[in-house]
Amino acid sequence: MSASPHVTTSVDDHVFLVGRPPISEYLGFLETQTLEGQTADRRTLADAWRTANDHVRQLETTESGWADNPTVQSLPAELEPLRDAVLADPIAQRAFALVPIEIGIVELDRLVVFQKSVNVSYVGELRTALGGTPTPEEIFRFALPVDRRYDPPVHVQRNAQNVWTFISQSGDFRPLEPIFIDPAQVEGLSLSGAASGIAGLVVGYGSNFLNAIRVDGRLVLNNGSHRAFTLREAGVTHAPCLIQNVSRRDELEVVGQGELTEEPDRYLTAPRPPVLRDYFDPQLRMLVHVPRKLRQVRVAINFESTEVPAP
Repeated sequence: MSASPHVTTSVDDHVFLVGRPPISEYLGFLETQTLEGQTADRRTLADAWRTANDHVRQLETTESGWADNPTVQSLPAELEPLRDAVLADPIAQRAFALVPIEIGIVELDRLVVFQKSVNVSYVGELRTALGGTPTPEEIFRFALPVDRRYDPPVHVQRNAQNVWTFISQSGDFRPLEPIFIDPAQVEGLSLSGAASGIAGLVVGYGSNFLNAIRVDGRLVLNNGSHRAFTLREAGVTHAPCLIQNVSRRDELEVVGQGELTEEPDRYLTAPRPPVLRDYFDPQLRMLVHVPRKLRQVRVAINFESTEVPAP
């Protein structure tokens, strides 16, 4: 699939891994999510998958064990203050509280991946932010940002007195958690009465750290796929990473996500699982054009006021 068809809507270039997802998932993604798949011949698509799957089978023999027991290097002394700042960050402490964590240098090519596509249009923006010849400190701050994040702005619409819509370009945008706020914590609060409490839903972005889960002797990329891809494309082979150490499969239910928790054997027992360098293998990657989507979170506040017996 080479030439991009003429379109009038905004589109992004995506690198999609071919040959490893079941053919039904592969066809479903291409035919419903990409411009090419809407007009492509199904036989041609199936032939492309079979060719890539043959290569996958070959890799299972020639590179069996490639992802097993990857080395995690210690940080150089000059990066230890940055490591300490990440580990002390309130977001890191709350988001990664359930299993032991560490920060080390990992080999990007050996990271197991379960995300099937990467938005290379967004990667272009990250390359600009990374710069041409980043220093070790700049690479650390890019992979594990504390004082500088890469979140796009959020547009807020009020649709009714009790309904708000939040819109972001990022698929990482989400409801975070409900909270209770003491009115004394809010400066400049102007109301028609005396406030006793504030109940709210926080929306925003995740931890934004390059994060991997170490489980069954493998490192599985859990967050930061686009930054890992960006670093690898820029020629960086090793990068700092926050590692969650999972000692048993049950813990995946609370720290993993997506197919890692739904189909763990695809990534933890396969002799040659999908790894980051597969995104750069011409026999396994397909460049497709995906209409751009926005992430929308709609929040509606409902309440009831009733009479209850006094004690």
